[in-house]
Amino acid sequence: MRRVAKLSAACIATAALAVTATACGSTSSDNNESSSSSGGGKGVKIGLAFDVGGRGDRSFNDSAARGADKAKKEFGGEIKELTAKTSDTEADREQRLSDLAEAGYNPVVGVGYAYAASMTKVAAKYPKTSFGIVDSVVDGKNVDSITFTEEQGSYLAGVAAALKSKSKHVGFIGGVDVPLIKKFEAGYVQGVKDTNPKIKVDTQYLSHGSDTSGFASPDKGKEAAQGMLDNGADVIYTAAGSSGNGAIEAVAGKKGAWAIGVDSDQYNIPGLSKYKSAILTSMVKNVDVGVYDFVKSVHDGKPLTGTNSYSLAKDGVSLATSGGFIDDVQAKLDAAKKKITDGSIKVKTTP
Repeated sequence: MRRVAKLSAACIATAALAVTATACGSTSSDNNESSSSSGGGKGVKIGLAFDVGGRGDRSFNDSAARGADKAKKEFGGEIKELTAKTSDTEADREQRLSDLAEAGYNPVVGVGYAYAASMTKVAAKYPKTSFGIVDSVVDGKNVDSITFTEEQGSYLAGVAAALKSKSKHVGFIGGVDVPLIKKFEAGYVQGVKDTNPKIKVDTQYLSHGSDTSGFASPDKGKEAAQGMLDNGADVIYTAAGSSGNGAIEAVAGKKGAWAIGVDSDQYNIPGLSKYKSAILTSMVKNVDVGVYDFVKSVHDGKPLTGTNSYSLAKDGVSLATSGGFIDDVQAKLDAAKKKITDGSIKVKTTP
C-alpha cells in the first residue's frame, strides 16, 4: 500500500452536500450501535463515525474499518464506533462527531460524504482534534479530505463488462442518485461505450435525494438486478453498499451472468462466498489505505490536512483479479489503464 502524496486543498465539491458514500449499509440500516476495542500502550484513540450500515456492510464501511483496525494493531489504542441511521438529520451527524471529539478521540473520521456539513462545524469547534472525511472535501485547518477517482476505476469496470457481455446488454445500479454515485455511473458507461458503442446500458437508482435507504436495502438491490436480468442484461455493476449484496445474489441465480462488486474485493468477502463464482471483479476503492494513512499521520504527530486524492495511477482504485475471471481480458484492461493514467483518456465525472 502506498502513501499518496498530499495535494493542495480544493473547493468544497457539490457532493459534499449529499449523503453517504459509495457503498454503505448493512442489512440493519437503522443501527446506531457503538463499540470500542482496547489496545495496549499509549497508541491512538480512533473515533469512527460510520455511514448507514456501519461495520459489517461487506463493502464501503468495512473498508474504512480495515484501515482503522490495521492502525490499532500497529500503534495500539482503541476504536470507538458510532453508526448513522437512514433517518439521520444534520443535527444527528453533528452530534455524533461532537460526541467522539468531546470524549477525547483523536483522530475522528467521518466515513462518508454525508458528514461534510457537520464536520465543517465540528472541526472548527475542536481545533486540537484532527478530523478526516472520506469522499468529500471539507475546508478546515484540522481536516484531511480523503477522496478517490471512482470514475477511473469504474471506467475499467465498464471495459471489463463490455468485453465479457455475451448479450451486449449490461446494467448499472446506484444506491442514491447523488453526485458521488453519478461518478461511478459516468465512468462505467464511458468504459462500456468506448469499448463497444453498440452495447446497451441500463441504469437504475434505488433511492433519491436525502433518502439513503438505497445504500442499505439488499431487497431493493435484488429486485433491481432481477429486473435488468429479465430485460436481457448479463453483467451488472452495483455501487450501492449492502444493497449490492442483493444484486449479487440475483445475478448468481442466472447462469452466465456476471456481477461486478464495489469498494471491497467482494469475491473474498466471507458473507458472499456462495455467490463468488458470479463475481466477475470488483472496483476496489482503497478507503482502508486512506484511513490508515490519516491515522498514522496523527500518531506520528504530523496530521495530514487538505485534500489527499487516491487515484488510479497511485492504486487508490483498481479492479480486483480474484477468481481469475478477467485474466483473458487483462491485457486490454491494462491498456485502458495506461491511457487513463497518461491522460490519453479523460474520464467523465457526470453521466
